[in-house]
Amino acid sequence: MSDSPVHDYLYYVNGEFTPSSQAAIGLTDLGLVRGYGVFEVLRTYGPRPFGLRAHLERLQHSAMQIDLALPWSLDEIEATVQATLARNNPTDVTIRIIVTGGASSNFLLPEGRPSLLVMLAPVKPYAAHLYRDGAALITFACARFMPTVKSLNYITALMGQRKARAAGAVEALYCDVAGDARGGVTECTTSNFFIFKGDQLITPVQDVLPGITRAAALEVAGDLFELVERPIQRDELAEADEAFITSTTKEIMPIVHIDGQRIGDGSPGVRTQRLSDLFHEYVAHGLNPSFHHA
Repeated sequence: MSDSPVHDYLYYVNGEFTPSSQAAIGLTDLGLVRGYGVFEVLRTYGPRPFGLRAHLERLQHSAMQIDLALPWSLDEIEATVQATLARNNPTDVTIRIIVTGGASSNFLLPEGRPSLLVMLAPVKPYAAHLYRDGAALITFACARFMPTVKSLNYITALMGQRKARAAGAVEALYCDVAGDARGGVTECTTSNFFIFKGDQLITPVQDVLPGITRAAALEVAGDLFELVERPIQRDELAEADEAFITSTTKEIMPIVHIDGQRIGDGSPGVRTQRLSDLFHEYVAHGLNPSFHHA
């Protein structure tokens, strides 16, 4: 195994392992010139990938939805990921798997040569106070492009993230474009969204990305709470006892303010904390969530 320094992992790029500082794709690649591609991000706990197969199944599902051909089987992509990890120090890293339409002579249509990239980076933990004291969201009246596809098109997400950062929030929560209080909220730019009403755990299921950490949270919550997958209206947020978001890098992060409005008593709730503890036990036991889609 290579002792590659943190700043220069070996990436996999179209059949070659290349130092990150030298890795590149062609300027005619459709991922660059048209944003045509899909990706996944997962992480390792220690050296062990969490939910790798589920992420690959979601990658395959995303590609199918945009008619992007995958000439590799999931076993082959998984072997490529494992080979990339083996050539690096894989302890607590994020794994980014990208498939693009590949080189195109007319800068528009794929020519049957998709690109496959596997990139590593160190996990960058979020600040401890966001879990201890809770984090804030803003709502963002914008529609996400093809929400069930994890595509390279992140224009709305970038806009939402910038607005969130400017407001001192950790994330932006997509809501109906009209901004009506009776309209719905769906998910954040890079996270799924949940609320508790008593022991009822509610999360949107339509027009959201089927998160792998979301699936794990629902799995560990199943014996403790009533699970309800349905739309959440904006005016329900004031009635929520607790709220949290989930993602690969955020895990389960409590939310205590949305648009400056306090959620519950304004501190992380006991149900959210219990769920977070159970999630870490789930990870520690080496369990892996399954990918499900409608």
